[in-house]
Amino acid sequence: MTVAGIVAEYNPFHLGHAWHLAQTRKALGPHGAVVCAMSGHWVQRGDCAVADKWTRAALALAGGADLVLELPTPWAMASAEAFARGAVGLLAAAGVVDVLSFGSEDGDLSPLRSAAAALDGPGYPQKLKAALDRGLSFPAARQEAAGCDCLSTPNNNLGVEYLRALHALNSAITPMTVARRGAGHDSAGHLDGFASASHIRSLLREGRTDEAAPLLPGGSLEALGQPAALTWAERAVLARLRTTGEADWAALPDSGAAEGLPARLVRAAREARSLEEFYTLAKTKRYTHARLRRLAVGAFLGLKQEDRPSVVPYVRVLGLNERGQALLKRMKGSCSLPVLTKPAQAKALDGPARRLFEAEARYTDLYGLCFPTPKPCGLEYTTSPVVRTQ
Repeated sequence: MTVAGIVAEYNPFHLGHAWHLAQTRKALGPHGAVVCAMSGHWVQRGDCAVADKWTRAALALAGGADLVLELPTPWAMASAEAFARGAVGLLAAAGVVDVLSFGSEDGDLSPLRSAAAALDGPGYPQKLKAALDRGLSFPAARQEAAGCDCLSTPNNNLGVEYLRALHALNSAITPMTVARRGAGHDSAGHLDGFASASHIRSLLREGRTDEAAPLLPGGSLEALGQPAALTWAERAVLARLRTTGEADWAALPDSGAAEGLPARLVRAAREARSLEEFYTLAKTKRYTHARLRRLAVGAFLGLKQEDRPSVVPYVRVLGLNERGQALLKRMKGSCSLPVLTKPAQAKALDGPARRLFEAEARYTDLYGLCFPTPKPCGLEYTTSPVVRTQ
């Protein structure tokens, strides 16, 4: 059985994701299986997920995945490089993945391999510094320093980081890419029935479910329920930002401490009356909006650099079907990390793994504030993986 790994947020799972899974399965053949490393309750753009991770895992299983593993928050809510290193490392540690499948704008591995080699080349750091010193934003400086046009688009960019992660791990996993269909990343509207996840989230959060329904697999609206939104927790986030000092900002991952960003964030937090105003006050050419959102949410969660060790220290199962159960049995002999199939197993963890699980429980408790009626605390310890029986 050939096994493909997929890194995803599924926020929410939509028709474009179903297309990617179908194309991956077609390439694997009838006996292939798919393992997903999926973000939990907090996602890379510095936002809460539109639905809880167990609901999103269930929709991924319904859409063609066999086993869904959690990418913990410190990696899920990180830069493209750290996000990719964490997710690819998790899939590699499982010991059952043969192929890494990801979407890209080009649908061609060749330019992505060239970009990965350029970013890992000896002259890249100096070229990047020179471009940043000229006032370019980090994405523009990175693209110029690498000399690769493919880095201008988000899915290509992530694909390059997946390739770099495989190389850094010296992994035998083979990459494959599927051309993205429909509307572009973060774009409004849809093309040929395919829309971006950001557009679908906007429709759901605005209550425009009649427009969202055709862009999702059947039954998704009922499963998703009331969408989560950071706006419900905005006052709580602002309260945390107003009481966060320079040292606390500097302790966050990717804090920009060496560049003086924490002082700017303190000033912005004291002036801002909304999160959007905070981002506007803190924004410069050098720091992307997404990075500022991640820092703000990271401060709210109490995330610290030491909460993100060099590798993910355990494998948490969020959902599985019958084929996924067979993969899980194989992982008992192949996985290099502790495998958690029920919350009670976290009690056996120690060191960084135990600290991460306890932190993840706090992040889930705070996620519960992102609904019109807050969710109770303790769900991390009481919710079992989703099991799909058909």
